[in-house]
Amino acid sequence: MYICIDNININYSDEGTGNPVLLLHGWGGSIETMKPIASVLKEKCRVISVDLPGFGQSDTPQMPWNSYDYAGCIKKFIHELDLADIILFGHSHGGRISIILAAKYDFVKKLVLIDSAGIIPKRKASYYMKVYLFKMLKKMYALFPVGGSKEQRLERFYKKFGSADYKEAQGVMRQTMVKVINDNLMGLLTSIKAPTLLVWGENDEDTPLYMGKIMEDKISDSGLVVLNGAGHYSYVDCYSQFAAVVNVFLKDEFN
Repeated sequence: MYICIDNININYSDEGTGNPVLLLHGWGGSIETMKPIASVLKEKCRVISVDLPGFGQSDTPQMPWNSYDYAGCIKKFIHELDLADIILFGHSHGGRISIILAAKYDFVKKLVLIDSAGIIPKRKASYYMKVYLFKMLKKMYALFPVGGSKEQRLERFYKKFGSADYKEAQGVMRQTMVKVINDNLMGLLTSIKAPTLLVWGENDEDTPLYMGKIMEDKISDSGLVVLNGAGHYSYVDCYSQFAAVVNVFLKDEFN
């Protein structure tokens, strides 16, 4: 089903009855990637899952967004559906949005962050060298006199040297990706008062485990569960463990 927020059609699913649970997927994901979580909860709660703008079947924003723009959109979505006392789940990029919402608004009753983004990663000197070389190569491709228009040359450059997510992103979503990656939400963590469950994959390479430990330290009422052997999609890699942990955390919220 669809709802229009600020001229953006947003696709969402709404199933089950009881206390409202809102699921926010990660970068490149959709409602489909959150179905394993919905399956754990839909017999016990009202589960709402959203295709974030720019993903799935939702419209793409006209201008590049940062994490706060996404949070503002989801706040309006929550208002339109007249939701209160929400149990909020955020995976990866959805975690960024969830951190902002939980820090700024009191409608978040409980928070579950799964391999969440939101902390700028530690950078080694080799990273900055790669960034420098990337920018130099980009200039060379843009200025090279043959091989189509400047835009076509840059597109070939991105396909050859860009990250997997950057290669897959198109148009405004590439600029959006740059914006959200550079959003450092560390300062918001101490403002989160809702009881918070942190679930992390032991071998997560996209948002490494040390980020989960920082969040546990900064969020006052929080606990970290590490799923052994799991990666960035820890809730899929260790599904049974994940389901058991969530059921314990939310046992008082079920019908």
